[in-house]
Amino acid sequence: MQIEKLKEHFDNYFPLDSAEQEALNKLFSEKNIKRRHFVLEQGEVCKHFTFVVSGCLRMYAVDTHGKEHNLQFIPENDWATDLSSFYSEQPSQLFIQALEPSRVLQIRHDNVLYLYTKYHKFDHNFRVIFEQKYIESQNRTLQNISSSAEDRYQHFLRQYSNLSNRLSNVQIASYLGITPEFLSVIRRANAYK
Repeated sequence: MQIEKLKEHFDNYFPLDSAEQEALNKLFSEKNIKRRHFVLEQGEVCKHFTFVVSGCLRMYAVDTHGKEHNLQFIPENDWATDLSSFYSEQPSQLFIQALEPSRVLQIRHDNVLYLYTKYHKFDHNFRVIFEQKYIESQNRTLQNISSSAEDRYQHFLRQYSNLSNRLSNVQIASYLGITPEFLSVIRRANAYK
């Protein structure tokens, strides 16, 4: 099982003792996701926190015209969930899809709550992770309303440096809120700098 990667991930925050590590072994399940298959589809209730061991997922929404809008990319050592659906237990408005064949570890809602109450270190670890995600989301919102497409692309390269060659122009352009053609112009201009 790929649980060692998850243990290493938690070591970046509040390292786990042997009892907490054993809880991970019992409560997380491993799953392989084929490319283009879904972890979550719109209308479903999000029932898991998903940790990406290998591969890459994307979280996106579809507008009333059927256009996809990438909200987040989730590469190795990162988390995917629709927090709103997960905690409210209401249908999600989002999709979470594998962009590459991916191996993930998942934990169900009731087991997350169990970890929070039985092992308080998990509550601390997840709080730090969610705070970081909230800050990322807040920064992205600020960029979308106040930065040029070029600046948003430069930030994307810094945030997802290991993904820029793994994602298509269409995926990156959707994330940046521009057309793939305009992204090509930006990439060409950056190649000559």
